[in-house]
Amino acid sequence: MASQLSGLVPLYQYQKEWISDKSRFKIANKGRQTGFSFGVALEVVLDAVEHKTLWVLLSRGERQSKELMEKVQMHAKAIGHVCEVIEDEFQIDDNRAYKMLELNLPNGSKIIGLPANPDTARGFSGNVVLDEFAFHRDSRKIWTALYPTITRGYKIRVISTPNGKSGKFYELWSGDNRWSKHEVDIYKAVADGLPIDIEELREGCDSEDDWLQEYCCEFLDEASAYLTYELIAGCECEKETSIILPEFFNPFGDLFLGLDIGRKKDLSVIWLWEKLGDVFYTRAVHELVKMKFRSQKKILYEYLRLLKLRRACIDCTGIGANLAEDAQLDFGKSRVEQVTFTSASKAQMAVNMKQIFEDKQARIPVVKAIRNDLHSVKKLVTAAGNIRYDADRNENGHADRFWAAALGLHAGQAEFVPVEYKSVAKKRFKRKGAY
Repeated sequence: MASQLSGLVPLYQYQKEWISDKSRFKIANKGRQTGFSFGVALEVVLDAVEHKTLWVLLSRGERQSKELMEKVQMHAKAIGHVCEVIEDEFQIDDNRAYKMLELNLPNGSKIIGLPANPDTARGFSGNVVLDEFAFHRDSRKIWTALYPTITRGYKIRVISTPNGKSGKFYELWSGDNRWSKHEVDIYKAVADGLPIDIEELREGCDSEDDWLQEYCCEFLDEASAYLTYELIAGCECEKETSIILPEFFNPFGDLFLGLDIGRKKDLSVIWLWEKLGDVFYTRAVHELVKMKFRSQKKILYEYLRLLKLRRACIDCTGIGANLAEDAQLDFGKSRVEQVTFTSASKAQMAVNMKQIFEDKQARIPVVKAIRNDLHSVKKLVTAAGNIRYDADRNENGHADRFWAAALGLHAGQAEFVPVEYKSVAKKRFKRKGAY
C-alpha cells in the first residue's frame, strides 16, 4: 500500500524513512515548513487502512487540529476512500467542550483530531500523535494523562519544532531512551529534494535564534530568558486577538492599558487587557510603527475614552514624556499614570508579569512576533551586582511588546476604592427639618 501511494503522492526521502519506521515509540525533531506533518498524516491513514484501529491526533489548538485532519482526509481520498470529516464535541464537563473531528474508514477504523489538554489526552485508548508537542500548554500534565492510554501495545508519535531547553518534548528528545529518533532540519530537507531557497528563507528570519530553532532543530538555552517559551506557551490562547479593537467593543470586565513609546528605532505598542475574575485577557495589541506623535496621540485617546478603562500606565521616559504628560492632563491622574523606566520600576513590572504568567492568569495571542518579544527580555546581573531587565534591539524593536504588556498588567494591580461622599442636599434637608 505504501509503495502504491508513493506513486500517487510524491514523498521526500525523510518522509519515506518516517513512514517505513514501524517502531512503537517514535519522535521527530523537525524544522518548520518541511512537510513533516504530511508524512505523519499519511502513516496514520496507511495504518488505519491495513487493520481496524483507533488513532487520536492531539494538536496544539483547534486550528492546527483541523489542518492536520485535512491532510488525513486528503490521503484517505488518494487511497480511494471518500471519507467525510465529521465535526462533533468532546465534552469535558457542563462548562467545557472541545471541537472534535472524526474520520471513519470502511473497515471500522477511526481517526480523531482534538486540541491537546490533559482531559482530551485521557479520553481515549488508542494510538496517539502529539503534533508540535513542544508548544502544547501543560505538556507534562498532558503526558502524565496520556501515557496510560497506550498501555495495551498502542503506538505513539511525537513530532515538534524545538521550543527551548524545557518542556516534555525536550526531555523526550534529549533523554537516553528507547525512542526511535528522526531529525530533519531545513538542510536535510532540501538535500532530500524540498524545493526551497535556503538563503532567501534565512534572510526573512527575524533573528539568528529564530533561524537556529525554527529551521535548524536547535534547542536554545533558556537560562537567561526571563519568560521561557514554556511559560509563554502556557498563557497563549487562540481565542485572543492581536488586532485593533472592533468598532463596537463591549467589554464585561475592567480594562487596563499599557503603552511603551517609540518613534523611529522602536515601536510604540498599546496593549489592552480586560480583567475577568483573576485573569487578564488580551483585547488588543496595537503596534504603531514609525508613526508621528500627533497620530499616536489620536489613537491612544480613542483607547483612553473607553468607558470601562480603569487605568493606563504610559512610558514617560525620554521621547514619551510629552505624550504621557498630555494624556494625564486630559484624562486625570486617576486614569493615567506616567511611568519612568528605571531599574527599580522595570524590575517591579517584570516580576509582577512573571508571577501572573506563572499563575496562568494571562491570556495572550498565538503570534510569533509577540512570543519572541516576550522571550527576548533577559535578567542580567551587572558587574556592580545590580539586576537589570533588558533585551537586544533588532529590526522588530526593543522588547516593546513585553514592556507594553507589563505596563498594562502593572495598571491592573492598582486597588480601586470607591469615593465616599455625603449628599449636600440631604444635609440641607435635615437642617431645614430641624428648625
